[in-house]
Amino acid sequence: MKRMIAATAFLMAGALGAYAQTPTPSPEAETPAVATPDTTNPTAPVAGANSFTEEQARARLQEGGYTAVSGLKLDDKGIWQAAATKDGKPVNVALDYQGNIVAN
Repeated sequence: MKRMIAATAFLMAGALGAYAQTPTPSPEAETPAVATPDTTNPTAPVAGANSFTEEQARARLQEGGYTAVSGLKLDDKGIWQAAATKDGKPVNVALDYQGNIVAN
């Protein structure tokens, strides 16, 4: 009986040790997979495989308040680039695979 208790205790200690070593991501390291109106990735635009079609990219930019979207092209980093107008001013915009819109 003592051997069974000792073996059980040994197994539980090993499991707890492995659990304790599981890293917990810090809140600063977390970025959303998809941008939402109240969250964006601070490092946007993020390079990556973009699944937005040209029509979806145009619609996303228009939903973001951009008008007269022209020259919309997907670059080699997977970021949609275009010229547009916002608040009556011309801007260049970028849309990444997360849906982040960056104007410059």
